[in-house]
Amino acid sequence: MMTRLIKYSRKISLWVLVRMKRSALLRCFCTPGRDKILTCPPTYGMYAVSAQVNDLEVVKVPLDTKKAFKLRPDAINASLSSDPSIKIVYVCSPGNPTANLVSKPDLQQVLEHPTWNGVVVLDEAYIDFAPDGSSLAEWVTEWPNLVVMQTLSKAFGLAGIRLGAAYTSPPIARLLNSLKAPYNISSPTSTLACAALQPKNLAVMKSNREKILMQRDRLVEELPKIPGVGRFLGGADSNFLLVEILDRPRDEGGRPSNETALVVYVRLAETKGVVVRFRGKEVGCLGCLRITVGTEEEVNALLNTMQLVLADIFDNRDWARGSQMEDAKEHEANEVIA
Repeated sequence: MMTRLIKYSRKISLWVLVRMKRSALLRCFCTPGRDKILTCPPTYGMYAVSAQVNDLEVVKVPLDTKKAFKLRPDAINASLSSDPSIKIVYVCSPGNPTANLVSKPDLQQVLEHPTWNGVVVLDEAYIDFAPDGSSLAEWVTEWPNLVVMQTLSKAFGLAGIRLGAAYTSPPIARLLNSLKAPYNISSPTSTLACAALQPKNLAVMKSNREKILMQRDRLVEELPKIPGVGRFLGGADSNFLLVEILDRPRDEGGRPSNETALVVYVRLAETKGVVVRFRGKEVGCLGCLRITVGTEEEVNALLNTMQLVLADIFDNRDWARGSQMEDAKEHEANEVIA
């Protein structure tokens, strides 16, 4: 069924799975209480959650925050050389929340580690929003220790059916299949996925994607015009953007502020039901919100509400400051979103 996603040769095995792909990889290659995984923050938080559930330690090699969240292959390889208990390296491309593609030479440098005996997992959940040809799924024909994960949850809008796929070498696919429960994909899930991959519905997905990309370009152009909005960090290869929120307008010397970002976060939800994600506590993301690109109407609402909220914040600067207040604001914001 999922073979229609890409053209692939006989050297590629496609492992279709539901829900448990992260845990399956961990159970396949890691021993609880002994082995470790390596992640590159800021990144998708569920890698660490899955590791914790499976009693695995997480080694963190942060992305290069001074170079647009670039992968640091030298630092990754140094960790792999010094710690043989690391069995899986997770790389997200496009990154979440950084929205940038991994550099092919950087990933290749990790795959070519001369002594490490582990698996590199490339998470391409948002790859459909990146330029054509960005996927590295076909690399599994060259690198037997590579697993490329994709999903129908994002561009296809089918998160509810919980269906994903892993492209990998035949030996790894055989190991993963040995862990798979029989009939692990229900008939409704299979039917909906097959329908989504028909030419007519693929055309619908591509049309919707183009609309999202147009609105993404609009946000890149319009958001910086709002006083109090800072730089975009990372890239623009996904259906979301990572943007700084400042403590005052830029022309007044504004600097990235978690407290301001948290106030914006909660007021957007309370005022217009516009839900963004606060990412200010992650590495290199001070004062940052991750903003998902929506329809034209949703982007209109975001831009209008963001401008009103920031103007009101700067007109009323008497709200308290400090880390304790910041933690309280974050708790309040999370309660509103929940």
